[in-house]
Amino acid sequence: MFGLTTSEIAQFVTSALVIALMLHVILIGCAYSIWLERKLSAWMQDRVGPNRVGPNGLLQPIADGLKFLLKEDYNPPGVEKWLFILAPGFIMIPAMIGFVIIPWGGSLDLSSLPFGLAATLGVQGVHVNMVGANLNVGIIYILATAALGVYGVGLGGWASNNKWSFLGGLRASAQMISYEIPMGLALLAVVLTVGSVQSYDIVAGQQSGGWNLLTQPVAAVLFYACMLAESNRAPFDLAEAESELVGGYHTEYSSMKFAMFFLGEYFHMITGAAFFSLLFLGGWSLNPIGIGPDLPAAGGLPVIMAQMGVMIGKTAFMVAFGMAIRWTLPRFRFDQLMRLAWEGMIPTATLVVLMTSLFVFFGWNGYIWAGSLACVAIVFVAQGLMPRKHNPNHRVPLIGSRFSPLRDDDSSIGPTGQVSRSDAALDAS
Repeated sequence: MFGLTTSEIAQFVTSALVIALMLHVILIGCAYSIWLERKLSAWMQDRVGPNRVGPNGLLQPIADGLKFLLKEDYNPPGVEKWLFILAPGFIMIPAMIGFVIIPWGGSLDLSSLPFGLAATLGVQGVHVNMVGANLNVGIIYILATAALGVYGVGLGGWASNNKWSFLGGLRASAQMISYEIPMGLALLAVVLTVGSVQSYDIVAGQQSGGWNLLTQPVAAVLFYACMLAESNRAPFDLAEAESELVGGYHTEYSSMKFAMFFLGEYFHMITGAAFFSLLFLGGWSLNPIGIGPDLPAAGGLPVIMAQMGVMIGKTAFMVAFGMAIRWTLPRFRFDQLMRLAWEGMIPTATLVVLMTSLFVFFGWNGYIWAGSLACVAIVFVAQGLMPRKHNPNHRVPLIGSRFSPLRDDDSSIGPTGQVSRSDAALDAS
């Protein structure tokens, strides 16, 4: 067919099946991530959470979906209609196409297909990779697609013709662009460590040399924090701060257009968690230190199913961890958020990349973890030597609070002014 070999045709069909399967798995995961977040937040706050629709509330996502479908789809007067309609798509589509380079399993030997399918299809001895697209640009592709999400946020805020939405869109755009820089630098540290941008090479490098979470702990923390900021998740959800901006860039949206913004956030979160698992948790690897037994890189259906189970389990764990962070930490102020990126994360990530470059150049790959810890020490020392800026948001003392105890000379039981001592009418002149 079109001059393709049997192996190429088998890989094309496998990639199409992987994309279709994982797209549905992630979409269902988005719906039940909402249920998980509600149950997890209820558990952390000593509440019950959704428990009425279905056993233990498991049918609540279906009820929520029906509610969004049946709600009125209202476009406020004065909006830029076409951009207003297209903005949710600019959020959803980049999230839905980014996961295709993530390998959910190793190399499948088609000879292991049951019922004699391998002989029937003529694919004995053919191996296919369990990935949607094994691109030569590798993990750079997912950064490129994730960067497109800023257009949906910006358009949604601007096209709404609402100052709160517009401010939310500006905040989100500035935040996403700023945090892409340390995220890219943390990713570059991994690429330098492994020596490749190919997804399978990154997994193979961690299976032989240990997970990058242990080799590059600082890069892992930076990448995960930036991933939360890119997804507009707390404590980085200043773009939709209810106490300041009503709802941010999606204030004027209703029905399924609002649901697409909501699903786009969870889709970004799931894709980012899978990406983090690939980069720092060894993909489908079960051995974090790289010494000893581990799942093989190739095998039959049982091996591939085990690999996919491990990968999905790691992704689910990282999603739940992000939810726990949301219900644990308060959100930053916006000036704190931007200062954290430009004065904290970007210099630290640059230092990590410089350290990794030197260690790789001199062949000290086995000691990159020590260099990563040295970066932390350098940051703490340098922080103490940097000049202090005046804090424009210093705490104002409130007399009588636990931060400013009441003193004897701070109060008086007598009248505070001469006017209060007289019952005479005030002279209007």
